[in-house]
Amino acid sequence: MTAAIANQPPLRATSRSTAEQDVWVELRAEAEAALIEEPLYAGIIQATILDQRSLAQALAYRLAHRLGDGDLARLSMRDLCLSAFEADPHAGAHAVRDLVAIRERDPTCRRYLDPLLFYKGFAALEAYRVAHWLWHQGRATLSLHVQSRISEVFGCDIHPAARIGSGVFIDHATGVVIGETTVIADDVSILQSVTLGGTGKESGDRHPKIERGVLLSVGAKVLGNIRVGEGAKVAAAAVVLHDVPPHTTVAGVPARVVSRLPLDEQPALTMDQFFGFGDGI
Repeated sequence: MTAAIANQPPLRATSRSTAEQDVWVELRAEAEAALIEEPLYAGIIQATILDQRSLAQALAYRLAHRLGDGDLARLSMRDLCLSAFEADPHAGAHAVRDLVAIRERDPTCRRYLDPLLFYKGFAALEAYRVAHWLWHQGRATLSLHVQSRISEVFGCDIHPAARIGSGVFIDHATGVVIGETTVIADDVSILQSVTLGGTGKESGDRHPKIERGVLLSVGAKVLGNIRVGEGAKVAAAAVVLHDVPPHTTVAGVPARVVSRLPLDEQPALTMDQFFGFGDGI
């Protein structure tokens, strides 16, 4: 589904396995424990995870439960999602790396079960992957329906033609907008209210290119066919209208470079919001 973005090894080694079967086994163990912890939610946990045979099936079931509606019933949505996941040999790896990214970067996440059941950012990203597959199958109408449902349910608008890598963390997701010709590489972190948009009514390739390891902080706006270089940090509420050099922090309206970052610093992984100097009170 994201073949145009070459998958690379993670930016750094993780203590957590990124093998799909290992994550699936751990997820099932967490589900078993949750049955005891909260009996009132047992039916949902059982149906979503313990009655499924794979992570792909569990994802398809959960997305269908949340996105199915009067226009496209849950059963049809589940079959659609499962078709997309099974058609892409990399779908399982994408989902696992996205889950591991959340566990590594979000201090509130203590188990895989929580993002799969509840996190809007994870759900929006995996549903986008379904819409992206449909788009490249020439099924634009259905693809745009899925995009619309993602926006309605999760408050996150991702055009199905955008290209997004794996190990991507969309935190909270509310207000995130990602335009049609956007390209997002692996290991990027995106916080709420980020816009990756155009600058007007121009056509063609008109949206940002976000390179590996970039952190896009709360409310950042990156507009136009510009490039945010590897390992860069875009500060909260910055408005970026020009290319951002690799390993720099940009801030302000319009954004300008406020600090240089060490080449080994990985802002998308550390989630460090500071500028590097002059951070104020």
